[in-house]
Amino acid sequence: MKASPECYHCLERLVRQAAGLATEDEHLRQKAVKEARGVLDRDFSPEQVSIVVATRIHQVIREVTGNPDPYRAMKGNELAISRELFPRMRLRCKDALVDYIRLAAAANAIDFFRSPEVIAEDMNRAVDFARDDSEELEARLKGAAKVLYLADNTGEIYFDLPLVKKLRQQVEVKYAVKPSPVQDDATIEDIRNAGLEGEFGAVITTGVASPGVILDSASAQFRREFSSADLIIAKGMGHYESLSELPPEGKVFYCLMAKCNPVASSLGVPRNSYVAMLR
Repeated sequence: MKASPECYHCLERLVRQAAGLATEDEHLRQKAVKEARGVLDRDFSPEQVSIVVATRIHQVIREVTGNPDPYRAMKGNELAISRELFPRMRLRCKDALVDYIRLAAAANAIDFFRSPEVIAEDMNRAVDFARDDSEELEARLKGAAKVLYLADNTGEIYFDLPLVKKLRQQVEVKYAVKPSPVQDDATIEDIRNAGLEGEFGAVITTGVASPGVILDSASAQFRREFSSADLIIAKGMGHYESLSELPPEGKVFYCLMAKCNPVASSLGVPRNSYVAMLR
């Protein structure tokens, strides 16, 4: 998905947010904002994927401020919200695959631009998919051997786990996180901090600290896993923005809440609606 004009303003907001979270030193903050704005103005283009620009923005801010994980406190807040809501929401699940997909999707209401109150309110709502290919996914699983599950925000990991465990009853599953902090995306350290180390089975990293996945920059191991997987479950808008540029092969299952106008428009659904789409 190529960037739209609205994406520029979102990235501009990201610069200010990330720099503000990275340091309380006003001089360093202003320097980080200036250098990150330079990246934005230089690299933003309607032919570019916004995730690529966001990755460069975060890299500059981390380098200038010396803070390797500006979103650490935010990730802690997300985990706290999830720990509180998960036990009650887990009770909604019976044992149908679609119930586990809905549970995983509900947590994609988490977003670093949204307040905890809004996140909690949305997560408590019943998930009604504006597009629902979950039955098609279930049919495809019968002939699959390997699934690659691309994790998104740290607070979602509690809600991903039941789906991962359900899938592992049928196929081999590898859960992919980021190798190091970027935005509020999940890392192996975040899984450990949540007390879920060992629960997911095989955990790998994408090899690149980017929101979504930039395949050209990902590790060779991750690219092999991506290529050899029969199905890929891609959580969140970042994965849709980056992977929707690939030719459709009917193996990537996007599970997300369309929280911004460009993504919602690209998917052909109303903003803030849920999508479970096989492409």
